[in-house]
Amino acid sequence: MEDPAYRRILLKLGGESLAGPQGFGIDPKRAEEVAVIVGRVRELGVQVAIVIGAGNLWRGREGIERGMERATADYMGMLGTVMNSLALMDALERAGIFTRVMSALEMHAVAEPYIRRRAMRHLEKGRVVILGGGTGNPYFSTDTAAALRAMEIDADVVIKATKVDGVYDSDPEKDPNAQRFDRLTYIEALSRRLQFMDSTAISLCMDNELPILVLNMWQKDALVMALQGEGVGTVISG
Repeated sequence: MEDPAYRRILLKLGGESLAGPQGFGIDPKRAEEVAVIVGRVRELGVQVAIVIGAGNLWRGREGIERGMERATADYMGMLGTVMNSLALMDALERAGIFTRVMSALEMHAVAEPYIRRRAMRHLEKGRVVILGGGTGNPYFSTDTAAALRAMEIDADVVIKATKVDGVYDSDPEKDPNAQRFDRLTYIEALSRRLQFMDSTAISLCMDNELPILVLNMWQKDALVMALQGEGVGTVISG
């Protein structure tokens, strides 16, 4: 087997990746499907850290629009990411994949506190590490948390798993003429205001020369093919 294109990855999942057909909540079957995909990545010898959002449980924007304080809405979202992390951990463990959940918000009964060097040791021992609780601070998205954690653990790439097969110049679900990009620079992504990831996360990756790969994780073998160096999705780099 050829060596994978990346040694260590940070996989960014939306909370919707655990939602069932109704689009919200946690569907154990969906979590099992994610576990199968992660298991195939582990078989390649790739070290995997995961940051997952909470959009299936809580949309902070909706609370803010109704007058909720931003910090309160963001902390609720962070708690939602821990719930999703535990659900995904359970699915991975049942699939025989050793997993650790680490949280930026301390809650010792359910997760280890996030400590950078400890997270790296888990990865070196072949465990999947799920990083919950965002950055531990309000006003930062889980995209930014993914970029930050990827740099802290010395990941080779941030992989943003979406429902579309890359980055487009407009929403492909609404615009049949939307054009997909194979490659973009960070500056192009920022100047075009492409909505695949928030600008803070992209800028953080740009400042530290960390590549971003956007792909459709649900497309058959897409993630595995990307890790084998095949041209899947859109690469954003310098």
